[in-house]
Amino acid sequence: MRMFLIGIGLLIAVALVGLFGWRMLDHRADRAEMNRLIALQPSSPARFTLEMVAELPEPARRYFAFTISEGTHLFTVAQIEMTGQFSLGTQDAPNYMDMTATQVLAAPEGFVWKMSGGTGLMQMSGSDSGRWTRFWLAGLAPVARFGGDPDHARSAFGRYTAEAAFWTPAALLPGAGATWEPINENTARVTVRHSDLEQAIDVTVDARGRPIEIEFQRWSNANPDKVHRLQPFGGHLSDFRDVDGYRLPFRVEAGNMFGTDAYFPFFLADLTEITFPKNAP
Repeated sequence: MRMFLIGIGLLIAVALVGLFGWRMLDHRADRAEMNRLIALQPSSPARFTLEMVAELPEPARRYFAFTISEGTHLFTVAQIEMTGQFSLGTQDAPNYMDMTATQVLAAPEGFVWKMSGGTGLMQMSGSDSGRWTRFWLAGLAPVARFGGDPDHARSAFGRYTAEAAFWTPAALLPGAGATWEPINENTARVTVRHSDLEQAIDVTVDARGRPIEIEFQRWSNANPDKVHRLQPFGGHLSDFRDVDGYRLPFRVEAGNMFGTDAYFPFFLADLTEITFPKNAP
């Protein structure tokens, strides 16, 4: 019996070491992808002028005039620190968990969102990116691992393109890959194309040009059928602050089925810091 228990103990130890090593590989992949995206930051970016957006629909001109000050360097990669609440539940039972996260956003190329939330055995941690979704329970049990397929890539592209509309507006200036069209007096639609991906985002601004609402059709399987299809996604933005010549929302509420009775804001974020990493020219 003693040898049996020792054998069981050794098997458990080997399994734990294996899981720990697997988790470390995930951390390494997160860091590598973040560094790759940060390296995409323009080293000698142009400066913003209103002439760059003079031909855009009026709501889009208002949006850029508010979010980017004249003469600001056009950085397209941001590093973001946040706290807030995140839910894996439903509208009826949201079961929000407190979370902290760091993110590198580099639309249209990609993003990494690395989070930790919950407590004790219900602690959830992991990362979401344009290439994968990987989450762990209590740092030891892998509970979600998927990505690397067209459905995931299309869904992720919708997320980080929309986030560019409020955290890296320079990435959506008109030019290669981004076109704008009017929707109504306060809403303009930007369509972003990158490689074989395409996403349209509706940006609604107030009288000052603050982007207070983002809405789009996201490719998602967050529905009762668990089938990927286009469905409403969006959220509300507030608490705008000045950051290196940009005016950006530090409060974001977003979720599935935006604009319908089924809207569920599963992502409630309060930024603690946003910076634009600099690369040497």
